[in-house]
Amino acid sequence: MSLGQRLAMLAVRLQEPQRVASFQRLCGVEAPLGSPAEGEDAESEARGAAGNPRRRGQQPGVEHSPGPAKPDYCGAPNGVRNGLAAERGPAGPRRAGSQRRNSLTGEEGEQISVSNWPLYYLFSFGTELGNELFYILFFPFWIWNLDPFVGRRLVIIWVLVMYLGQCTKDIIRWPRPASPPVVKLEIFYNSEYSMPSTHAMSGTAIPIAMVLLTYGRWQYPLIYGLILIPCWSSLVCISRVYMGMHSILDVIAGFLYTILILVIFYPLVDMIDNFNQTYKYAPFIIIGLHLVLGIFSFTLDTWSTSRGDTAEILGSGAGIACGSHATYNLGLLLDPPLHTLPLASPPFTVTLLGKAILRVVIGMIFVLIIRDIMKKITIPLACKLFSIPCDDVRQARQHMEVELPYRYITYGMVGFSITCLVPYVFSFIGIS
Repeated sequence: MSLGQRLAMLAVRLQEPQRVASFQRLCGVEAPLGSPAEGEDAESEARGAAGNPRRRGQQPGVEHSPGPAKPDYCGAPNGVRNGLAAERGPAGPRRAGSQRRNSLTGEEGEQISVSNWPLYYLFSFGTELGNELFYILFFPFWIWNLDPFVGRRLVIIWVLVMYLGQCTKDIIRWPRPASPPVVKLEIFYNSEYSMPSTHAMSGTAIPIAMVLLTYGRWQYPLIYGLILIPCWSSLVCISRVYMGMHSILDVIAGFLYTILILVIFYPLVDMIDNFNQTYKYAPFIIIGLHLVLGIFSFTLDTWSTSRGDTAEILGSGAGIACGSHATYNLGLLLDPPLHTLPLASPPFTVTLLGKAILRVVIGMIFVLIIRDIMKKITIPLACKLFSIPCDDVRQARQHMEVELPYRYITYGMVGFSITCLVPYVFSFIGIS
């Protein structure tokens, strides 16, 4: 047997949903007694998928990318609700509900039985390190309180990694692990494809980029960074298998793909950041380039939540880049001169802590208000411009003409607020 054949067999084994289910049982996660039988569940879901062209199973006329042969198992196709909720009975101490309901598709997860609560909360935290709530707190905190130089470049790397990951998913088109046998603890991203895991990609890219950007710029022992990288990355990667959202092969591919992207693009980050700040016409190029990339990604496949996520990522990146251009020219967030490097951590005081908390609270209130205002403006406006009924916002957002401008403009303004408007407010009230 050749090396290529052995690797292909290994890939098939690592993609088997039975391995995900076995890991879940090892960690104390099981479907409760009384759940529908596998055959009945698969049959009912197949009927639902046949009547809904937007569900992401094998689509007529769509040719899937070649890949390792998949084992012959029964399960719901990608994007179809996996598993029907068991009939409610008396709530027991070991039962938990699905983590997140998908507000766009209306999908709700099945009831689950958890016997190891420390692992449940640990991996729930790990999977949140790749969700919107984490990003909308993490990047502003870096820009407002720690180091805008590092924060801007972290965003550049994050946008590159996530955009390439999302587009690769829609090119390869591999489904999520089948349920049953897998238990889905999360349903929010279930309408997306599976390969590679973009949670694993962001969970690998962010800690590695943090260490690369801060070591030598800040004074700290390198061993801290070398401990942070494997802990952060492994927690996020393993959590995606635990949640039943990815096979082992998905997270391994996501990790390796991220390393490849960093090797190619990290040397260009300094040039990109300098261009964003200093080139006179940078905002026009940034907005145009990110918009073209968003339109391209929307043409790769039919609608899913990944379309909106991609537009959100690109909009955030464009907004932060344009905001950094404005703050550089206004002198709001200036990088320290080179002769002061490496920077020493300031002494921890009550005043320092109080200002940091105040900046986060005021900044996030401002950002959330901007996001809510832009959402209320862009969705009805896009519906009106493209003659799309706006009675059902969920259905309206499944049109590219609504979802792309809504996400792109809204999160573009959020990004611009983070790097320009909010720092200006801080400067005005004296807490910058």
